[in-house]
Amino acid sequence: MQSSNQKQVRVARIGKPHGIRGEVTVELFTDSPEVRFVRDNTFAVRISDAPSEVCPTLTVEKARWNKNIMLLKFAEFSDRNTAESLRNSELYAEPEESTVDEDSWYADDLIGLAVHQEVIDSPVLGEVSNLITGEAQDLIEIRLLNGNDVLLPFVEEIVPEIDEERGAIVITPPPGLLELNQD
Repeated sequence: MQSSNQKQVRVARIGKPHGIRGEVTVELFTDSPEVRFVRDNTFAVRISDAPSEVCPTLTVEKARWNKNIMLLKFAEFSDRNTAESLRNSELYAEPEESTVDEDSWYADDLIGLAVHQEVIDSPVLGEVSNLITGEAQDLIEIRLLNGNDVLLPFVEEIVPEIDEERGAIVITPPPGLLELNQD
């Protein structure tokens, strides 16, 4: 499943049970669910960054779309109670092979990076708290030093620099965007 020298990435979060036979809804954190969630693919299961005691790994038995929500059925259980006990667990897997282009990022790579405005040597504004993937465009969530959260489009014009070695990103938001919806 996973080579010990490779970091796993979060690919989904288990949501509510669907029906009585152990199917669950999932919130996706992958761009390729049709590749990730095929029969017999196995995932590490974590709850709050610790391995799940209920099911440390899960194997896909069946995956299907219900409208725009992916439903998964796992080989390890067939009942609603176990499905409910795994709610909010996260599924982790190996990163996809080098099909990822240079400008692609996993949320786990960005979360915790310091945020600077205009240039990397400017004072820290806050830190990246999440990457929200969307169909049209992704959003980067930033927790400002004052505790407020802001969402910015995750596009090169607004996030022109990501320096993993320094653990920082540079943002260049349009005037007023950081103050939007702040009390």
